Amino acid sequence: MPPRLSRIIAFLCLMAGSCPASEPLSLNFNLYMEGKYVYERNCIVCHGQRGDGAGEMSLQLLPKPRSFREGMFKFRTTPAGMLPTEADLARTIRGGLSGTGMGMFTHLPDDEVRAVIEYLKSFSRRWRKAENYAEPMQLPEPPAWLKETKHITAGSSLFQTHCAACHGPKADGKGPAAVALKDIWNLPAHPSDLRQPHLRCGDNPADLYRVLATGLNGTPMVSFETTLTPEQRWDIIAYLMTLKLPDTPHLGAAPASSLLLQKKP
Repeated sequence: MPPRLSRIIAFLCLMAGSCPASEPLSLNFNLYMEGKYVYERNCIVCHGQRGDGAGEMSLQLLPKPRSFREGMFKFRTTPAGMLPTEADLARTIRGGLSGTGMGMFTHLPDDEVRAVIEYLKSFSRRWRKAENYAEPMQLPEPPAWLKETKHITAGSSLFQTHCAACHGPKADGKGPAAVALKDIWNLPAHPSDLRQPHLRCGDNPADLYRVLATGLNGTPMVSFETTLTPEQRWDIIAYLMTLKLPDTPHLGAAPASSLLLQKKP
């Protein structure tokens, strides 16, 4: 047996043996190898062979491609610090991230998305530990009163108190604390310009609520789950929705094939 293949099999056996029976992680060799093939065709050029975000195109991209080695994912429905669900990862793969090099991989069939997610788990030990898993949070539907003046006014005041230090008084991402912010990868963590019509978390009020509830793992953006009530979070969102700039073409909407130099089969 080739040494590389034997190491892969040993790795999978280790992962299987280190997880309790109730653990949602369930790797198998065939799915892992299929995911490796999908990753090498679509992801390796940015995220790198080792999943460390150091692919050949990474030097040209800002923000830098995500490193999967730490097992920290920003866009989740799970509580702060927890691993994402497979549905969370699939949403990012399918929808892309606006304003970044992460395009929309809508051309991938469901089985390939499932396989590449399985392969991504092999890059970090966090996927082996049951304590890093959590059920998705129950996120409410947007209330009918989002456009009411009193909630917009309340949201403006809450934003200045809780968000303006980083995102700026005008929500343009230019708060006084912004220049010093870094993420766990020691890269500048630029706060989002929340006026943009397309944000990385998504375009809808529910997407903004999800970030306020869960935070962005690995960044200074904390969860407000215990700091603000659900109504206060919606008030802030009501205010932010009044600041939206006119729609413009954005990187996240482009098909992945136009953004990346994909390897041919």
